[in-house]
Amino acid sequence: MITKMSHLFIGGDWCEASTGEYFDVLNPATEEVIARVPDAGSVDMRMAIDAALAVQKSWASTTAAQRSKILLSAANLMRDRAEHLAQIMTLEEGKPVLEAKGEVTYAASFLEWFAEEAKRVYGEIIPANAPDKRILIIKRPLGLALAITPWNFPAAMITRKVGPALAAGCTMIVKPSELTPLTALEIAKIFEEVGLPKGVLSVLVGKDPAPLVKVAMDDFNVRKVTFTGSTSVGKLLMKQSADTMKRISFELGGQAPFIVFDDADINSAVENAIIAKMRSMGESCVAANRIYVQRAVLEQFTSKLVSKLAEFRIGNGLEDGVQVGPLIEPAAVEKVELHVADATKKGAKVILGGSRGTNVGYFYLPTVLTNVTDSMLITQEETFGPVAAVIPFDTEEEVLERANNTHHGLAAYYFTKDIGRVFRLAEKLQFGILGANDGLPSTAQAPFGGVKESGLGREGGHHGIDEYLDVKYVSLGGISS
Repeated sequence: MITKMSHLFIGGDWCEASTGEYFDVLNPATEEVIARVPDAGSVDMRMAIDAALAVQKSWASTTAAQRSKILLSAANLMRDRAEHLAQIMTLEEGKPVLEAKGEVTYAASFLEWFAEEAKRVYGEIIPANAPDKRILIIKRPLGLALAITPWNFPAAMITRKVGPALAAGCTMIVKPSELTPLTALEIAKIFEEVGLPKGVLSVLVGKDPAPLVKVAMDDFNVRKVTFTGSTSVGKLLMKQSADTMKRISFELGGQAPFIVFDDADINSAVENAIIAKMRSMGESCVAANRIYVQRAVLEQFTSKLVSKLAEFRIGNGLEDGVQVGPLIEPAAVEKVELHVADATKKGAKVILGGSRGTNVGYFYLPTVLTNVTDSMLITQEETFGPVAAVIPFDTEEEVLERANNTHHGLAAYYFTKDIGRVFRLAEKLQFGILGANDGLPSTAQAPFGGVKESGLGREGGHHGIDEYLDVKYVSLGGISS
């Protein structure tokens, strides 16, 4: 057991919570307490807001080169501490340590990318409507931003928001998940060490996020909220944002289809399906939730998928060779069990897994279901677990209609050698992120985000920094022609 006392990071200082209370952080693989952290309250959020507002003007006035240097230094320090950060991430979130190291590298890439984007916030000169005028376009940081981040990628979901905010000249308060606060606090230490001015970044953790978030949502001076999480919470935050007209960017739930056509490279499709389904134990908004396979290759694909997944080792992510760790909490396991039970009741067959597989920890075995239909919960809701629901289809038109038949539109994957089909589906699939023969499309230089009820705005790419900038135009008169 590792018991550790942590502190909040408010305005550049490490401090206890104003409440005087603490809460436990558990290892989902062992159910042991690994840390006790301060339980922040509304007073702490108020302190963080005041500290950020006090330095917002000075931070916005720093040069792009200065902001870039800090972000790049933080990215390099993250990489230097990859082993340490991965160990912490595995302890509190459960993913295998090798996968956690991969997340550290991915997280650092956002800081590096936006370190460069800080230098590319360009203005414009637009032809005016009169010879004695000029129209100038300038971009300025929009101000203090609140980031609310999830537990499933406790490093990358922070840097994907902190990177562009700081690059644009905004201050930021991060409210990470109460299930995985330790990684967030380690990232705060890194920014402190590389010389980020006090007040620019605060990290608050709390057992009950509602009162913390409410303080920020009610404050007009918090001009932006960025959130990654469930669609239901996103809708609530959107309503709360309306009273002060905050800028919002939300990355919400998904219901990702994974489509395999009969002309696909089946071995590649299987390997990519495992990546898209099993990464982070399936606890990802872009996880493949519905695996549609054209009937001619259904048996071949399913057989290869089962064969590969049957070899996976499940266990504590800190142990060598473990490929599947625990789910995050008991409720996550219960949801997976509900989906599998509903599917089998309606005629699905479990041909691999289908149980917890252990009495200690929040585990669920890699599972493959066949005979799955669109009437089952597993095809209508995010499972957020290691269950591959394999569904047959016959035609391109049919699978397009079924894939798009959801209120969500975050990610979709499809595998085919037909270049015409690649472009047709790119245009017709109603999702913000498309993996064409690619089960891992996420990268710092591309705009990540969804359509429909999967969110608003984009993170990553040059689009990501625009979410933290106000566009102004200046009509300049009195110029002699």
